[in-house]
Amino acid sequence: MKKVLLISLSLCFILSLSGLSWGVEKVDVQGSTTVLPIMQIIAEEFMAQNEDIEINVGGGGSGVGISSLLDGVTNVAMASRQMKEEEWQKAKDKGLDIREIEIAKDALSVIVNSLNPISEIDIDTLQKIYIGEINTWQELGVALDGEIVVISRDTNSGTFEVFNEHVLKGKELTERALRLPSNQAVLNEVVSNSNAIGYVGLGYVEQGGNKIKALVVNGVEASPEKALSGEYPLSRGLYLYVNGEPQGAVKKFIDFVLSAEGQAIVEEEGFIPLSLK
Repeated sequence: MKKVLLISLSLCFILSLSGLSWGVEKVDVQGSTTVLPIMQIIAEEFMAQNEDIEINVGGGGSGVGISSLLDGVTNVAMASRQMKEEEWQKAKDKGLDIREIEIAKDALSVIVNSLNPISEIDIDTLQKIYIGEINTWQELGVALDGEIVVISRDTNSGTFEVFNEHVLKGKELTERALRLPSNQAVLNEVVSNSNAIGYVGLGYVEQGGNKIKALVVNGVEASPEKALSGEYPLSRGLYLYVNGEPQGAVKKFIDFVLSAEGQAIVEEEGFIPLSLK
């Protein structure tokens, strides 16, 4: 009898502990590594204010996030580019009602190591570097020995898609390019290699401190003001995608992202809040 009572009490205790998690609504957010640092901090602050909602945030790239949304694996996709025509078609074929929500602006920044004396570049020269027509800094009159180490993002990246559209313009990326999975990986490589050139979201430039610098592109500095005006040639929007009109915890979270508090976090992370538009 005592054993039965002990087992019953143990089961009640276990059930009471599991009951603590009952009623917690989970929201899964996946995708762009550009948007990732913004969303991680916003999610932490949101959960501190909403203990009944759990936000799980993961990277993988814009393509991964959008694919996961279309496959029903995630609630929210983060993207540093707009959805492609074929992605919209896939959503239509599946009967999905995908909604696009712009959450911030960004200036895709071309970065080099601080030991590199170059300070500006034009799109044509940048393209020649990335397709392999220019291979050394000496060809550009820069006093650095060795080949240019070309750093790019992988093809799942929205950042790559924007770079491909505005710089490569459909031309093939050089085989010498080192394709990396995240903005942070690109930043780390440029920090550690004086011959490297790469591109990252504006919010990552500050993280590089005095070890890297963002180049002036086509005579225009990568800044919030120039990105918002469209004068900077590598400006872009940052997006969230959801299936259908946001409801419940998803709506509450997105409303927070777009609130003054959420947009303040966007600005703190070095990106451009919509409030500046």
